Amino acid sequence: MSVGTRARRGTVATIGIAASVALALAGCSGSPQSEAEGPFVIGVTTDPDTLFPWKATQFQAVNVLQNIYGTLTEYDADLNVVPGLAESWEVSEDGLTVTFHLREGVKFADGSDFDSEDVKFSLDAIKAEETAAVAASSLGSVEEVTAVDPATVEVSLTAPDAALASNLAVVNMAMLSSDDTEEELNTTPNGTGPFAFDGRVASQSLTLKKNPNYWGDAAALDTVEFRVIPDEDSILSAMQSGNVHLAVFDNPLVAQTATDMGLDVAETPQLSYHTLQLNAHNGDVSDVNVRLAIQCAIDRQEVLDTAAFGEGEVTGPITSPAYKSDPAARPCPTRDLDKSAEYLAEAGMEDGVTIDAIVSQGEYASSVDEAQNLKDQLAEANIELDFEVLESGAFVDAWIAGEFEAAIALNGGRQDPDGMYGRYFTSDGNLNPVAGYSSPELDELFAQGRATSDEAERKEIYAQVSRELEDNAAWIWLFTSYTFTATTSNVDGFVPVATGSLQYLRTTTFK
Repeated sequence: MSVGTRARRGTVATIGIAASVALALAGCSGSPQSEAEGPFVIGVTTDPDTLFPWKATQFQAVNVLQNIYGTLTEYDADLNVVPGLAESWEVSEDGLTVTFHLREGVKFADGSDFDSEDVKFSLDAIKAEETAAVAASSLGSVEEVTAVDPATVEVSLTAPDAALASNLAVVNMAMLSSDDTEEELNTTPNGTGPFAFDGRVASQSLTLKKNPNYWGDAAALDTVEFRVIPDEDSILSAMQSGNVHLAVFDNPLVAQTATDMGLDVAETPQLSYHTLQLNAHNGDVSDVNVRLAIQCAIDRQEVLDTAAFGEGEVTGPITSPAYKSDPAARPCPTRDLDKSAEYLAEAGMEDGVTIDAIVSQGEYASSVDEAQNLKDQLAEANIELDFEVLESGAFVDAWIAGEFEAAIALNGGRQDPDGMYGRYFTSDGNLNPVAGYSSPELDELFAQGRATSDEAERKEIYAQVSRELEDNAAWIWLFTSYTFTATTSNVDGFVPVATGSLQYLRTTTFK
């Protein structure tokens, strides 16, 4: 079955064909190992840009850190919120107090005890402006954190927060030891997760080892090495020779080649989304008519077909299954160059406009192809997109600082829309300098979304959020795509999930 014509969408589908494995490998100069030798190796294209979980936005950094650190709540494979370091919690009748009951006997990798004081320290520090934590706004409703006793934490809220339990499940909310500092953890991470930091060679590899102090079932793997290999084709070659045992590919053609080689390949739809981010704080995109002109000049399906070979679907802002946006509910749901010209004229720029953009090299496979296709399409609308290709770390630095007019990006999705966008598109959101857009209407809608736990009400609220974002072309949402998880034949037990998480390394075996 070729990539692009798969029969099953929306599920995790294994596309390796067992009967062809032997034949496929017979024609290869090197074949995957049948016996485990040395460490379990994951091929990645980029070195993690930080080892401090509260500031991690790069996918590669998040994938490493989520195996080192624990959070109060977690997601299971179906993205349900389940207990993590908190084995249970309850919400008061008025919704203003959440009491967390912590697992007892939990230790950090360095052997020190985890307790309520570490939770209070972590939540207070994440909220503090001077920390510059990327998920700080997700704790915007938290008024006070009290360590009631070593195993109990009481969180007082200014208003009910239906998104809190979900927001606490991401690694940006990792629980840290109150004895550790950011400087120390950027060198030697110290968490409560299934793996512990073992060593790093900058720009080459990062190694984890089984954490003997982990509170849950012990990981089957003794060591995991994240090995930096420049591109997906080179990773595939390393898998063919048995030097790499797991890799997550973005490029469908690489995934098809992996299947033809006899590797096991699973296709997983993602909550992450490809977008042209327009920072309304900067340059000509501060004019809503310029942003709408850009929106109307883009054929999103063409971007998907060109950059990702049609492997995905056009999307609106919210990708969470329960709140998914309708991509047709936007100005210019299909390309309309006449309408684009009208918006440019309304902006007083009928002679054209030039937009500067940044794009990451190496963090995901389709980035530069997306940028080039957008540039070609916009040129036909008298809009010049000048893009600069940056190394992943430099891109993240410029992005976090909001030092761009436009950015071609792959952004991580979340199960709850508040955690997905509340920190971006509210006036006091800590990532609003990146988003560049907010309004009193959005502030009120996000507040309403947090205040109610009624799913039907929340769905309508976030549909209004989506319309506000699209009607003002806050960003140009393009498409969602798939990840393709390739493993050699001696790997079992890894479960890909829609967030792109590698959390199921804890259940992976290597024979």
